Amino acid sequence: MSGRFVRSSKYRKVLDGMTYVLIIAEWDIAGHVFGRPTRKAQEQCYDNIRISKNAWDTNLVKANPQYLSVNWEASGGGAFAVIPLNEKGRLPEQIPLFRGHKAVVLDTDWNPFDDSLIASGSDDGKAFVWRVPEDFTLRTEEGEDPKDVGPLKQLTGHSRKVGHVLFNPAAANVLATSSGDYTVKIWDVEAGSPRLTLKHTDIVQSLSWSANGSLVVTTSRDKKLRIWDVRQEAPAHTVPGHAGAKNSRVTWMGEQDRIATTGFSKMSDRQLGLWDLRDPKEPVGGFHMLDSISGVCMPFWDEATKCLYLAGKGDGNIRYFEYERDRFEYLSEYKSGDPQRGVAFLPKRGVNMHENEVMRAFKTVNDSYIEPISFIVPRRAEVFQGDIYPPVVGTKPAMSAAEWFDGMEGLPPKIDLESIYEGEEPAEIPADSKPVSRVPSSSTMPFPSKQEPAPASPKKAPEPIQEPPQPSPAFRGPPPSVKEQTNSIANLASKYEDDKADSSSSTEEDDSSSFEEVPKPIERQVASSSSSSSSKPAHTKPAAEITEAAAITRKLSSPVSPTKLAAPVSPLKPASSQQPPLASSATSPGAAAAAAGDDQVTLKDIKALLERQSRTISGQSEKIAMLTAEVDRLKTTIGEKM
Repeated sequence: MSGRFVRSSKYRKVLDGMTYVLIIAEWDIAGHVFGRPTRKAQEQCYDNIRISKNAWDTNLVKANPQYLSVNWEASGGGAFAVIPLNEKGRLPEQIPLFRGHKAVVLDTDWNPFDDSLIASGSDDGKAFVWRVPEDFTLRTEEGEDPKDVGPLKQLTGHSRKVGHVLFNPAAANVLATSSGDYTVKIWDVEAGSPRLTLKHTDIVQSLSWSANGSLVVTTSRDKKLRIWDVRQEAPAHTVPGHAGAKNSRVTWMGEQDRIATTGFSKMSDRQLGLWDLRDPKEPVGGFHMLDSISGVCMPFWDEATKCLYLAGKGDGNIRYFEYERDRFEYLSEYKSGDPQRGVAFLPKRGVNMHENEVMRAFKTVNDSYIEPISFIVPRRAEVFQGDIYPPVVGTKPAMSAAEWFDGMEGLPPKIDLESIYEGEEPAEIPADSKPVSRVPSSSTMPFPSKQEPAPASPKKAPEPIQEPPQPSPAFRGPPPSVKEQTNSIANLASKYEDDKADSSSSTEEDDSSSFEEVPKPIERQVASSSSSSSSKPAHTKPAAEITEAAAITRKLSSPVSPTKLAAPVSPLKPASSQQPPLASSATSPGAAAAAAGDDQVTLKDIKALLERQSRTISGQSEKIAMLTAEVDRLKTTIGEKM
């Protein structure tokens, strides 16, 4: 199994037999993504947190490169807390809160272009916009009471609770809010008024913007997935979503024309779906079952690495996948015994590039503290890693709110992360700038002699015809664990050796019987050209052809005399009793002329024989390749089932 082909990836960890093969696109620096937890004892967490116990399905926390917002369990109306990321450890018993709502705060969201601007939605049916004061801190002087922060703007228009708030990722100060009144309103934050309304038939459970901010995708309690042309206030597509009764989530996959959803089946199994925006009638390859855990699965998309992170409510695990060729390739899973109710991911421009951190998550633990989790690609290089840090969206919007409402579209400009790595001001680059694709050439790929194209095509052929338990074509699940491999490797090895021994013994018997059926050819010399040009039986076996070729090769390699030219070898022609004497054949002028003709006929026979043998060998090679690929597929299937 050492020659097994492994898909090229910067982030994938592959279990090949009992060895971890770590591969990146450059094939020179090994690495895979793994989650590095932060222990509470190291005082790197945010302790003494009172997280809201409200049952509304929300992420509870949101993060940007400077602050972390938390839905707070407060009395006397709703409130949320803003925690500077550099103030770790145990927080004071009394901290300044962002107060103003008359009911519990259900959701918050940071402005992508202003790290100090945040929006909130509450059970009181209002959405507020807040600004974090300069030099904001949670720690006050001894004897000084903390001062709460009030709202900057009040957005009033919904008749019921505001469950979700989400800023437009391309236009400045454009906010979407969803409500229990079955509507999604699009607000001009500067004007403080709703400009557009998207009407649904049930409560909206999740929403996400496209990268250019012109489209919105929503999931709702009526089990429908809707893709909205926002400025037309009408859905471009309405298709059935997850069939389960529990909540479903959706995220737009950045600049891709793809959408990822998580939800439940009718049997309450958690599912993952990949949708093509051009044809969203059904998910690509169907829904894939993740597990049977009852908690909602929260999806997070990283546009820079093309990875999807799934964090489940009620469990402590975060699994992640790489998107490639319309498939979610399973990478690995961060496992923890501490269950989480809320999770937030940091924007790419806030990660620690000196430690090759590609993502950072913040998870709530026991509703009392928040633990940072760094997802690292371990590399020894001490220079900027451009292949895992392509240009990302910066802090400059593509357009103003007025321009967006007038119909303008576009992607916001990006920044070069290398400038931040060097401690300089972020260097702005055009929005359409794409990172250079670094695909390994065939000369630098490992295992070149064993990665043949012929076995690969039969290996993929059976994929469309798979049994229901097999993974969907749009999803590749986790490989067998090390424990499973350890428990079954001895049995598999012994079984393989027995099969190999039986196969070799049967092959020897077949080979011996094949050669025993053909008697040893008798070399006889004939004078006439008719004997040398005699036809070969139609049912001649490959062993006879090999014997004939060997005899001809021996004759051609020996010194050729005039006598032997007049008597070419024809091992498949029986000897005739009417042959003339050899001496007269050699001395006759007519025989000399016949010898020249026999020479030409013999070369033609050799050429025809070689062509037949080439075709036979080529056909047998193809059959062997197909059988080898089928054996590998069966071994892989048996290994996964065991």
